[in-house]
Amino acid sequence: MVPLLQVNNLSKKYSGQTIFSGLSFSVFEKQKIGIIGRNGAGKSTMFRIILGQEEADSGNVIISREARIGYIEQGNIFQDSETGLEFLMRESLKEEWQCRKMANRFKFDGEKIEKLVSELSGGWQMRLKLSAMLLLEPNLFLLDEPTNYLDLGTILLLEEFLKSYKGGFLIISHDREFLKNTCLETMEITPHRCLSFPQPLEAYLAYKEQRAASEQKINTKLNREQKHMQDFVDRFRYKSSKAAQAQAFIKKIDKLQSHKISIEHNASTVTINIPAIEKKKNRVLAIKEMAIGYEDKILASGFDFDVKYGDKIIIVGDNGQGKTTFLKTISSEIPPQAGKYSWFVDLKIAYYAQLSGGNLNPDEQLGDYLRRLADSNIKTEKVLQMAGDFLFSGDDLKKTIGVLSGGEKSRLIIAGLLLGKPDVLLLDEPTNHLDFETVEALGLALSNFNGTIIFTSHDRTFANMVANDIIEINNGRVKRNYHDYEDYVSRLEKRLTHVSVSDENLNKVSPVNVISSYDANKENRKKIKSLENKLEKLNIKKGEIHSYFLENTLNYDHSKKEELENIEEEIKSFEEEWLILAL
Repeated sequence: MVPLLQVNNLSKKYSGQTIFSGLSFSVFEKQKIGIIGRNGAGKSTMFRIILGQEEADSGNVIISREARIGYIEQGNIFQDSETGLEFLMRESLKEEWQCRKMANRFKFDGEKIEKLVSELSGGWQMRLKLSAMLLLEPNLFLLDEPTNYLDLGTILLLEEFLKSYKGGFLIISHDREFLKNTCLETMEITPHRCLSFPQPLEAYLAYKEQRAASEQKINTKLNREQKHMQDFVDRFRYKSSKAAQAQAFIKKIDKLQSHKISIEHNASTVTINIPAIEKKKNRVLAIKEMAIGYEDKILASGFDFDVKYGDKIIIVGDNGQGKTTFLKTISSEIPPQAGKYSWFVDLKIAYYAQLSGGNLNPDEQLGDYLRRLADSNIKTEKVLQMAGDFLFSGDDLKKTIGVLSGGEKSRLIIAGLLLGKPDVLLLDEPTNHLDFETVEALGLALSNFNGTIIFTSHDRTFANMVANDIIEINNGRVKRNYHDYEDYVSRLEKRLTHVSVSDENLNKVSPVNVISSYDANKENRKKIKSLENKLEKLNIKKGEIHSYFLENTLNYDHSKKEELENIEEEIKSFEEEWLILAL
C-alpha cells in the first residue's frame, strides 16, 4: 500500500537552535493519528513544512498523487458582507444543498447559515471553516490545536464528526479527552525523534510509563555494577598486582556508561507547586443584578450571586455568549452595563487573559520577569522552583521573552501570576497552547490551591480537575449550576444530540434549509442516500459538459446543450424529492 504522506529525516533550526531533527514517518489511508509533544518540540512547524508554508533545513516530504490534504486556514479568510452559506459555496464550489447539509453537522440551522459571517462569534466562524474544509472531501487532513478557542459544544460536535469520518487525519492537540475520543493511533514528537505507536493515547502513555520504569531499573543495575568496579579501580589502580585488572574495569565502566538509557521527562514527574496564601473572609465577591456587554450590545444579564472564599467556578456557554466579557467586567477591565459587583477588601486579584502574551516586554529576560512579579516574601529559590515547574531551566531564564513561542509565553505568564500569591485567580482559557502534561499538572495544582478561582476552559480534563461549581451563560441568561462538571458535559451532549429546528424557524426559511430532519427515520435515510448518489453523478456529468463548452468555445454542440438541460431538469426533480423526504 502506498502511503498518502511520507516525511523523511526532517530537520529544522531557528536562530541556531535545533527544533527537531531526524523526523521520519509515513501516513496511510484512514489512519487517525493524535500528535503530542512538549511546547516548542516543533509540531506546528512540522505541519507548516508538510503544507509547503515553510522550508525544512534538511529532509523531504513526499505527498502521494492520491492524497487530498485538507487544513484550516489561519486568520481571516472571509469576505466582507458575505453570509455563512455564501462563504461555504465560494470556498468549496459545491451545490447549495451540499453546503447546507455539511453546515448542519455543526448545527447551523437555516437562519444562522444565512447570517453575515461578521455577525458570528469566533466559535461559529471556526465551525464554518471546518465545514468548508470537509466539503472539499480530503482523504487526509491536518488539524493544529483545533479545540483552541472553541466552545465545548463545538468540540463535542467535531468529535462526533471525526468518529464517523471515513478518511484519515493528523491532529495536534493538548486536549487529552479530545485525543482519546477521536484518535486511534499516537505519535510523539521530540527534538531528536518521532515515535509512532499503533494504539490510542491512553495505551501509549501506559506503555511510556512502563518503558520508563523498565529503563530506570536497567540504569539502576548498571549504576550498581559501575560503582562496584569504580571502587575496585580506586583501591587497586596503582597496585602492580592488580593494575591490569583495574585497567580492564576502567574499559568496562566506559562500556557500561554507553549502555545507560537516557530517560525523557514524563507526565508523572511534572509537578507545579503554588505558594500557599492566608485564608481570608468567607465571601470574596458579591454581584447584584449585573448585566454585561458593551455600549451597543448587552450580552447577558441576571448575574446575581456571591462567591465564597475557596470557590472554584467555571464559566460555561457557547462562544459569543459573554464568558470572556464577564471576566473582563469583574477584573475592572470594562464596566458593567447594569447592576454592580464588589470585591471584599484586602484581596489580591490576578487576571490571565487569552491574549496576555502581547503585553510582555520582548527585551526582558525570563528570570527578571519572574522575580519582578514574585511576592516580596518569596525567596529566589522558590522563583527558580516555579520556573522549573513550568519547564524553564536555568539557561532559559537568561533568554529574552521575545524569542519564546506562544505556549512558552503562556507558561511564563501563569508562573508569574502564581508567584504573586494572589487570593483570587481569574483565568480565561489558561490551557491554550500548553501541552497536556503541563495542563494536567496545572489542574492538579489549582485543585489544591487554597484561594478562589473563576475561570473559563474548553479542556474537559482540566475543568473536571479544578471546578467545584458552574455558572452557565446561555442566550443572554445566567444560571448557577450545582451539578459537577462531568454531569454538565453529559447533559450538553444529550442536548446537542436531540437538538432540532423549531417550528418558528421552519416558517422563516425555505424547506431546503431544514436538514436536521435528515435523520427522521431509517427508510427515509436510505431513500435520501440513494438520491444523493444520483445527484452526485448528475453533478459530475454536468461539470463535464460545462468543461466541454469552456474548452470548445468555437465548436457549439447542440446535442450537448440538450443533454445539459435534461440533466438540470433531473437535478431539480431529485432535489425536490430529496427536500420532501428531508421534511
